[in-house]
Amino acid sequence: MPTSPSPRPSSALSLHDGRPFFEKALAYGLQHGLIDAARLDALNNEAPKGMVQIARHFGSEYLRPELEKARERIVNLVSLYLEESCGGDLHKAAQSLQEHSFLSRSKGGSDMLKRLIAMPESSHFGMSGVADAQTALLAQWSLRSHAEYQAELARRSAIGQAIEAALWLVRPFALDAGDLEEAGADAESVIRTGLLLPALAPQGTEWPNAPAFEKMVLAWRKKKAAPTLSLPAALPEPLRDTVQSLLPGVQTDLARLLDASQPMRPLLRATSAFRGRYFLLEDPLAEIDHYHHALEEDAPAQPPSRTWLRLTQDHDDEPSLLTLFLCLAAGAPRKTLLTEKTAASLVRKIRRTGLQPELATAFIDSHAPGAYRDDYRRMWHSFLQESERTLRSDLDYQLRDALALLRRECNVAA
Repeated sequence: MPTSPSPRPSSALSLHDGRPFFEKALAYGLQHGLIDAARLDALNNEAPKGMVQIARHFGSEYLRPELEKARERIVNLVSLYLEESCGGDLHKAAQSLQEHSFLSRSKGGSDMLKRLIAMPESSHFGMSGVADAQTALLAQWSLRSHAEYQAELARRSAIGQAIEAALWLVRPFALDAGDLEEAGADAESVIRTGLLLPALAPQGTEWPNAPAFEKMVLAWRKKKAAPTLSLPAALPEPLRDTVQSLLPGVQTDLARLLDASQPMRPLLRATSAFRGRYFLLEDPLAEIDHYHHALEEDAPAQPPSRTWLRLTQDHDDEPSLLTLFLCLAAGAPRKTLLTEKTAASLVRKIRRTGLQPELATAFIDSHAPGAYRDDYRRMWHSFLQESERTLRSDLDYQLRDALALLRRECNVAA
C-alpha cells in the first residue's frame, strides 16, 4: 500500500492483528523460511495428539465441544510460552517452533501457569497454595491472554516480595511462617510493625502483644520525643522497595501514637482499624490483666455516680447509652429504651426545639466511670456527626429515615 512521503504520527493507521501469537509466529516463520516443510508436517501431527491429551485432562476426549476447547487451549498455551520466552519477538518465536516440538512449547505454557497458580494470591499468611484447585484454575488460566498473565504475575510477585520481607523482619524475634499463619497475620501488617519495633524498642528481642506495645509507646510519650524510623540496614536489596513503600504510612501512624492527647486504648482495641494495620501477638490473659489493672487505677478515683447508675439502670451497651444521651440532649424524659411511639415523639421534639449535645457531654464528664469517659464521649460525638442531620431534616416528612436510624443505632423496642 503506498504511503505518504511524510506521514503525520497523529494520522498514521495500523491494522490490529488479533491472531494468537502462535499463529503469527508460524506465519512469520513460513514467510521468512525459518520453518521448513518437515517441521510443519511435524506440527500438524503433534497438535491433534496434544489436543486429545488436554481434552482428557480437563474433561473428555470423546466430546466435540471438549476437543474444540482443547484446540483453543493448546494454541493459547503455546502462544503464552512463545510470547513470554521470546519477549514478543516473532523471529525468535519462529526459530523456537523450528527447533522444538509443538508439545514441548505447550508444556512450557502449562508449566508457566502452574508456577503462577502456586504463587501466593494474598499477602495473608496461609493463602499461598491452591494445589487442591489447580486443575480448575489451570482450566481458567489456559484461556487467558498474555497481558492478563503478566498482570497477575506482577501482582503475585509483589505479594511474594511482601511475604519474604515480613519473614525477614520477624526472624530476629524467633517467629516464622508457621507462627504468622497460626496468628492470621498479613505481610503488610507485619512489615509495618517490624519498622516500628526497632525505633520504639531498639534492644527488644520479643515481638510484643498489645499491652507490651502500649508500654513502649507510653514510655516514648513521657520522653516527649520521637524516635527515628528507617529501613533496617541489613535489609536485602530486593526487598527494600517493598518495605520502603510502607514507610510513609508508618511515619504518619507513629505521629498519631505519640500524640499524648490520643488515648491508647481505642487505638489498640482488637476491632479498631488502627490495630488492624499492625501485627501484635494475641495474649488474652495479658490483655485481661492489663484491662483490670487500668480499671484498678481509674475506678477508685472516678467511679460512676449514683445518678449514672440510676439513669443507665446498669445498662452499658452502646444502643442503651446512646438512647439516654440523645434524650438528655433533646431535653426529653431520660430513657435507655424507647417504644416506636416515644421514638417518633423524640424526633418531633428534636425538630421542634433542637438539640443541646453539650448536656449529654456534661453528663458523661460528671457521672460516667472514669475508665470509660473518653470512650463514651467519642461514641456520642461520632453518633452526632453521623446522625444529627437526619434527625433534624425537615425533608423526612414521615420520619422514616429518622426512625430507621434510631432503630439501628439506639434502643427501640419492636
